[in-house]
Amino acid sequence: MNRLNIYAFADEASGQIDRQIAAMQRNGLQGLEIRGVDGQNISDITVEKAQEVRRKLDDAGLCVWSMGSPIGKIGIESDDFAAHLDKLRHTLVLADVLGAKNLRMFSFYMPADKVAQWKNKVFDQVGEMLRVAEGSGVAMCHENEKGIYGDNAQRCLELLEAFPQMDGIFDPANFVQCGQDTAEAWKLLRDRIKYLHIKDALEDGKVVPAGKGIGNVRAILDDFRARGGNAVTIEPHLSVFAGLKDLERAGEETKIDPFTYESSDAAFDAACNALKALL
Repeated sequence: MNRLNIYAFADEASGQIDRQIAAMQRNGLQGLEIRGVDGQNISDITVEKAQEVRRKLDDAGLCVWSMGSPIGKIGIESDDFAAHLDKLRHTLVLADVLGAKNLRMFSFYMPADKVAQWKNKVFDQVGEMLRVAEGSGVAMCHENEKGIYGDNAQRCLELLEAFPQMDGIFDPANFVQCGQDTAEAWKLLRDRIKYLHIKDALEDGKVVPAGKGIGNVRAILDDFRARGGNAVTIEPHLSVFAGLKDLERAGEETKIDPFTYESSDAAFDAACNALKALL
């Protein structure tokens, strides 16, 4: 079986790039799906800031696997798409500086009862984003997300079939939160998935460590690897309660959620350890 390259949204350990690097190193990860840097979204930083981040990552022996961008996370009805294309162009420049070969994207928010009404505009705008990225050397990767056109497996497949130049990202927890059976979704989409987001959820939508929810993460991960898949991104999204230690020391009989952590670093490490347990 191929070696699995493990990346992470390390901004969930800390907003500061130096602490993100420390979190990745102590967990033995290869690099970042970079999303937040020193208080800014990755799509909003300057080229000079990207150069600084690249130097730090290079010095640490880490890479940027993917741009964890918000591209496509705007409303389809009235948000400024022309300005959004400019943001995409800037993000592609940053991807080049950072050495990222992938960029995650979405397919626009819309009211749940108006999905059919906005389908043509979604496809037109996704096509325009892909045209902007042509020749950049960056793979555009669509992630399933609650509230966007591609929130269920069938609509994700429609997009991927309409745009063969686009790859898929499979996020089990996001499908759970949309009421989509992940096993069925995987069968439908697995031929078009470039990488996985390692994130699990309970039936009520609460995100929990991988393997602790109903997202079929282990089975999907095993099949992904058996089919030649070799890259995943850990996306913790776990609950943090900074006063947890104080409660425990006080000895109060407070019912603590077992998947709530005392710090962002602790939550990040728990998510990494959960994946390693599945492997």
